[in-house]
Amino acid sequence: MSKPRKPIVAANWKMFKTPSETADFFRTFLPVLGTLDGVDVVIAPPFPCLPAASEHAGKSIVRIAAQNMHPEASGAFTGEVSAIMLRELYVTYVIIGHSERRTLFGESDAFINRKVLTAHASNLRPILCIGETLEERDAGHIHDVLRRQLTAGLAGINAEQAIETVLAYEPVWAIGTGRTATAAQAQEAHAFIRSVLESLYDAATARRIRIQYGGSVKPNNAAELSAQADVDGFLVGGASLESGSFYEIIRATVHSSLEG
Repeated sequence: MSKPRKPIVAANWKMFKTPSETADFFRTFLPVLGTLDGVDVVIAPPFPCLPAASEHAGKSIVRIAAQNMHPEASGAFTGEVSAIMLRELYVTYVIIGHSERRTLFGESDAFINRKVLTAHASNLRPILCIGETLEERDAGHIHDVLRRQLTAGLAGINAEQAIETVLAYEPVWAIGTGRTATAAQAQEAHAFIRSVLESLYDAATARRIRIQYGGSVKPNNAAELSAQADVDGFLVGGASLESGSFYEIIRATVHSSLEG
């Protein structure tokens, strides 16, 4: 029996690939991907690569995401981009609250929430990232951290908007480290997140919200992770930079979700 939610697999390229390398990726990736059904595929390249990504994605099943945006529509914010700028580049999704933005750039829960609100007001679908550090997990604070980030990040978001929001659980200790949460650890965290969503909204709404897993996802662990009841796809970092490995993760996600 398949899951009630369509899985979504998103590539976060971070600060990798030039516009020409982006074009090369799509030329290789799209023929392999074809019209694969049963999954939403999203690619988030660096800002300078968005035009090339949008052009090559064209009428394929791939949707384009930005890795960040500022909550204001315009202003004296050197180095930032706004939602309206992204919309003109045919961006559909935007990653918000990634752990690197939280830790390296000091983004607070309140600032992240402003971005989520702006995204919805601008017809962009946010991919809201939440997750605990190794210290927080070892101290037994994982539930407190997830509840706080989730509650603050979705403040002012109604049930209809929540359903259009993708959540990405990314244990910070597993990002780019080669360490991956076990399937059981991922499922436990995702189930807890869904229980918080039920308390914020209702059971029917919580069942419809997609929750990705992010943290050293590879072709060899994607099937087991995506087979979990509350894992609805992935936010993929390093393994998404090579078209073959990204495709294998997508394919594993589709097959496991149909069998789950």
